[in-house]
Amino acid sequence: MMNYKGILEAIYHEVKPLVGKGQIADYIPELAHISPRKFGMAVQTIEGELFTIGDAAEKFSIQSISKVFTLTMAMQLEGDRLWTRIGREPSGTAFNSLVQLEYENGIPRNPFINAGALVVADIILSHLGDARQSVLEFMRQLCGEAEIDFDHAVAHSERETGFRNAALAYFLKSFGNLNNDPTAVLDAYVHHCSLSMSCIEVARAGIYLANKGKLLGNDGRIVRANQAKYINSLLLTCGTYDAVGDFAYRVGLPGKSGVGGGILAVMPKKFSVCVWSPGLNASGNSLAGTKALELFTTLTGMSIF
Repeated sequence: MMNYKGILEAIYHEVKPLVGKGQIADYIPELAHISPRKFGMAVQTIEGELFTIGDAAEKFSIQSISKVFTLTMAMQLEGDRLWTRIGREPSGTAFNSLVQLEYENGIPRNPFINAGALVVADIILSHLGDARQSVLEFMRQLCGEAEIDFDHAVAHSERETGFRNAALAYFLKSFGNLNNDPTAVLDAYVHHCSLSMSCIEVARAGIYLANKGKLLGNDGRIVRANQAKYINSLLLTCGTYDAVGDFAYRVGLPGKSGVGGGILAVMPKKFSVCVWSPGLNASGNSLAGTKALELFTTLTGMSIF
């Protein structure tokens, strides 16, 4: 049996010199207050075992990790039709690029860049009306935690300073790729990015991607097995901003990062893992978190390659 506890302890010891380094995402004012000295990691296996180290139970702003879950909701609602509005290719440019969106006539390159996530939010809004509450209820279902909630201060901070996201939303509207009012779409978007969760909760929420679309035990199916495969493939090719090649090379798992310092990664048929450390590298991915996941796949000998 894999000694996950010992492996996490070894990782914690090795990454300590990196914790506190990197850049906090202080362009979102509320995130500027987070201590850079935080580090947590949680592994949830498909057998139901949970292993943790460090600040794994402390809540943080999951930011773009939420795009995995909103994409899942959009796939539940629209299936393959959503791909008429969003691409499935790595962006190779900044996650909030206006130039790429104009060049490609209002079709975002993938659902994990900001423009793509805005289209996903628009789909949820069109189908379910109250996109905020629908996302919240979905996340509570995935975690089995009724207390999951938004960090409203972070949502307000993003809404007040997210001028580039507002530009993207209106740009999408001008190309006919938003069906709802851009302000309503932006409100849904900033709220799902402001979800406050712990590594334990994020790892538990992501387990359906390791478990052929199903939650643990008899808690039900979230997506079909082939849809879980599709989501994992997008995580591998598009999930870590414009550093997907480096992340695949070093870590070897499908993963989604957020500028709050969290990364969710998945090993199909084995586990989901979440790591959090707020200091970011130049690509916007957690510096210590990326190293921790690289060590994790090295020490366990498990990756998709």
